[in-house]
Amino acid sequence: MPAIRIRFIASALAAAFILATPALADAPKVTVYKSPTCGCCSKWIEHLEENGFAVAATDVHDVRPIKQINGVPPAMASCHTALVGGYFVEGHVPAEDIRRLLSERPEIAGLAVPKMPEGSPGMEGPNPVPYAVWAIRSDGSREVYARHAP
Repeated sequence: MPAIRIRFIASALAAAFILATPALADAPKVTVYKSPTCGCCSKWIEHLEENGFAVAATDVHDVRPIKQINGVPPAMASCHTALVGGYFVEGHVPAEDIRRLLSERPEIAGLAVPKMPEGSPGMEGPNPVPYAVWAIRSDGSREVYARHAP
């Protein structure tokens, strides 16, 4: 490959990186704790990344301590726990609800989609079901934050 072409490609890649860096710097940072073998967790992470979040995934063999430390009620548990902007995000919460959370900054501990409802991000399938995203307060009480239908 001619040297001029290599320099052109290198310059183009550097320009693309520079243009993309401010967007990445402004992206909400999400830390996800998940099992190393969970496929739906990886799909949920892809959903977040496709929606402009910067995600750092940490594989752990037992997510329960992360849930307990961050105040996730056992009845609201799912397969992974994320932390973003001082909140926990439990389970397959849609990116749009996380954006709303970070915009409104309600006085809650976090959001949760308990279990793994088919049709939620990362749990796509042929039989999607309606599901709720719950706002969880520090005392463990909760109310519906959003509803999603197939």
